[in-house]
Amino acid sequence: MEDLFENQGIGSDAQPLAYRMRPRTLDEYIGQEHIVGPGRLLRRAIQADQLSSVIFYGPPGTGKTTLARVIANTTKSHFVTLNAVLSGVKELRYEIEQARERLSHWQQRTILFVDEVHRWNKSQQDALLPWVENGTFILIGATTENPYFEVNAALVSRSRIFQLVSLTDNDLLDIARQCLGDKDRGYGAYDVSFEAGALEHLIDVSNGDARSLLNALQLAVETTPAIWPPPPGTEIYISQQTTEESIQKKVVLYDKEGDYHFDIISAFIKSLRGSDPDAALYWLARMVRAGEDPRFIFRRMLISACEDIGLADPMAITIVEADAAAFDRIGLPEGRFHLTHAALYLATAPKSNSTMGFFDALKNVETESRAEVPTHLKDASRDAEGFGHGEGYLYPHAYRDHWVAQQYLPESLQGKIFYHPAETGYEARIRDTVLRHREAQMEAVTPDAFPEQLTWSPRDRKQEQWLYRTTTERGRMLSDIHVKLYAALDIRRHSRIMVLNAGHGLLLWEAVRKTPEGLVIASVRTAEQLAHLTHYAEGMEDLSRPRLFQCEPLDVFSRIDQDVKFEAIIGRNVLTRFSSQQELAARMLAVLAPDGVIALAETVPSEGSRLSDFMEVGSSAQDVLKEAEKHIYASNVDDIAGWNDADLPACFKQEGYVVDMDSDDFREERAITREDCFRWMEKTYLPALKEAGWKGSPDQLSTLVTDALADRHVQWRHHVVFLCVRHADTARLSPTAHSAVRSASRDKGTGAWKETLESVHGF
Repeated sequence: MEDLFENQGIGSDAQPLAYRMRPRTLDEYIGQEHIVGPGRLLRRAIQADQLSSVIFYGPPGTGKTTLARVIANTTKSHFVTLNAVLSGVKELRYEIEQARERLSHWQQRTILFVDEVHRWNKSQQDALLPWVENGTFILIGATTENPYFEVNAALVSRSRIFQLVSLTDNDLLDIARQCLGDKDRGYGAYDVSFEAGALEHLIDVSNGDARSLLNALQLAVETTPAIWPPPPGTEIYISQQTTEESIQKKVVLYDKEGDYHFDIISAFIKSLRGSDPDAALYWLARMVRAGEDPRFIFRRMLISACEDIGLADPMAITIVEADAAAFDRIGLPEGRFHLTHAALYLATAPKSNSTMGFFDALKNVETESRAEVPTHLKDASRDAEGFGHGEGYLYPHAYRDHWVAQQYLPESLQGKIFYHPAETGYEARIRDTVLRHREAQMEAVTPDAFPEQLTWSPRDRKQEQWLYRTTTERGRMLSDIHVKLYAALDIRRHSRIMVLNAGHGLLLWEAVRKTPEGLVIASVRTAEQLAHLTHYAEGMEDLSRPRLFQCEPLDVFSRIDQDVKFEAIIGRNVLTRFSSQQELAARMLAVLAPDGVIALAETVPSEGSRLSDFMEVGSSAQDVLKEAEKHIYASNVDDIAGWNDADLPACFKQEGYVVDMDSDDFREERAITREDCFRWMEKTYLPALKEAGWKGSPDQLSTLVTDALADRHVQWRHHVVFLCVRHADTARLSPTAHSAVRSASRDKGTGAWKETLESVHGF
């Protein structure tokens, strides 16, 4: 057993710098913002001490063990560690007994950290499984290998997997600065300076590995003075030559039997498929430099020649085969020219995956019932006389151009298409011929290829109309809005998403499904909506549930952690009141992450259907309704309806942001009842006419409108504007956005009659 977090008997000065500088709290932890940044699932779990079993997976030096140390420093659970290289079943059994005693006597949980967990064999991992299953242990595993391949599937299924990535140059720079400024554990007691470019060289050559950087930094700093340690305040100047000597060369991370092997060959093949010769050469060089077997690379290129290029360039397979044969005769190092020649040919060749048509045919073979070979295609050499096999076959060479239109597929598959010729390279030249032949063959279909229907039932038109409305109108409109909004977003599993005006979950649950390690915050306007969403969220784990607030969209910003920035803010009918549009837009921009996106769908009342559209053209009632609507939809008169498309992007167009706007009209069949007519006239139109100075008879107008519209089905048109707002670059929020957040909203006031517009236009 090894204690990773204590080295008794070793003075702190004797410990490696990388060990001394390990963060003790989340605030000291640098990098991996996608899993421990503000609002992320893992950070919330650590802070709330509600950690479940997890596996940290990533390259060396990315902070897996460091995260375990942070958890050990913050949890109230007992924390024990095992190293899979040095420990086995014996040590595990001892920890199991200790954990059972702590749980039974003191009700204290035990967190078991297993470093290099992939080093345990299957039986050792199986020995741990029951105790993770029954809650005796909460497992934290750390591995540099893909856990889906190297860790027991049962353990993986009971754990959350967090992938740590190589640290960025900015992360490494922050780590170096943290070390140089720390007087207790680092070099803050000395005046350390670098020649221009020297520290940057250390960072660049560290290749995302914090341990490599700190080891090199320690060697550079502690070998520069004549005596170490020098007196406090000593000036230490690190030259470019010193840093080059401290970290000699990048180590290519590559394991020919591990995950990196498959990831890099995958990147190479995808670069060939994507016609990027530069990327193809880079990944090829990575493999050759790491000692990959060139014959393996050639095998993959032979597959690509047919899978990704195919008949777009029939010479591709010949070129790669010739280069592979030449390599076998020549070998390395000169054989690298032949690897390069084949890779460049494939990367620059026209592409076609038409050979995938075979798998479509195979799927038909596996799923369709066995189809008989057409009689004219059967072998006529044995039973032509008795069964007529081969009768009717047309010999193509007896016809002009050695082709004749006849069917070659079984009767049940006539008209089925498997081969789709590409429009590039060689296939572009044969494409027209293939299509013309196919069209002629369709004309040659045998008379019984498409049997007629033998049964028929009368149509139920009322049922058809009801089904059509149900399946194609409201549902299609909402589905289209959902698809359009999410198409603008690049959501990752760890993304933080704010859903404004979540309603009954049209946009919410998609966000929750897409961000199992992220954060979803949502606002709803009514208690009924909150109860509905809460009911469906009750079956989820506490940390995975969306955080729900019943409030107006503008009020949600005062209820969230101001340090949390969102990669996506999404909403439908959020900017419904003109007076709050500017402030609400500024609030959204203030919490938008540098790479974040705001995606909104806004129904614009002034551009959609109006009641006057459904009255008899030229009637006096229509004229009066139009007069009322001039007042209702007048610009700067009504807070809900007195605005149009142009007002929406204007409130987002501040310095540093770009706004893309699109719009669409959706039609929904709506049944108008007498109650609807009465409410609209009583609460909306008559008060509007009164404010406009109309002197007519209210009762007479209400009767005319009710008689004309009640019990009618009308095609109501919704005009929806789609906004996509992004940072123009990765800069921080501009002062303009911050000042807009602080500015007070305009209080223009609304009449009581205007509230009913919300129901009319679906807010």
